[in-house]
Amino acid sequence: MPPRKRRQTGQKLLRFDRGLGARLVAGADEAGRGPLAGPLVVAGVLLDYECLRDHRVRPLALLNDSKQVDAETREELYRAVLSCAERVSVRVFPAAVIDRDGLHKCNLRGLREALWACQPADVSLVDGFRLGPTAPPHRAVVDGDTKSAAIAAASIVAKVTRDRYMRTADAMYPGYGFASHVGYITPSHTRIVRERGPCEIHRRSWRARAYLTEEELAALA
Repeated sequence: MPPRKRRQTGQKLLRFDRGLGARLVAGADEAGRGPLAGPLVVAGVLLDYECLRDHRVRPLALLNDSKQVDAETREELYRAVLSCAERVSVRVFPAAVIDRDGLHKCNLRGLREALWACQPADVSLVDGFRLGPTAPPHRAVVDGDTKSAAIAAASIVAKVTRDRYMRTADAMYPGYGFASHVGYITPSHTRIVRERGPCEIHRRSWRARAYLTEEELAALA
């Protein structure tokens, strides 16, 4: 069976960043907004386009939004980003902090901190929405993880970091299946939580069906 052909999407994303006319481009993105369990992970990546040429840029040929590539390619791209980036920052918000402060507030704080950690940058980009006046000067790029190399690189770092944590959590909290669904809501995950109850890394502030009593479920029917 011939090897599968993988999409060479990196050049398109790199062209977007180079088109900004800046040498130092920072991008920030997150992984883990929707899961029932596990942390929110936010990453920032600073790319130096004066140095990112020829053999140094080749490892980013497959760069793409982390949701658009398989786990093996994400691991490959994670190593490529670490080798190519001028700077990488990661912020992790555990479930207990998300429950205490709220998901959106944690996400905004993480994106701001990730971009600050990547300064000085000539241009700072974030996926989706603006971060307010306490963030570095930045541009919000809708669907930025499919357009900008710096944002896509941050999405890869955030996703791989989170997935690695969840695989470790699978050994610490056996029986919940974290290695397979990495904390997202699936029928099997919901069933296990209803049978066993949530563990330490489940987000208790979520109004998930897994947490509802039989009476509450019946009221929804």
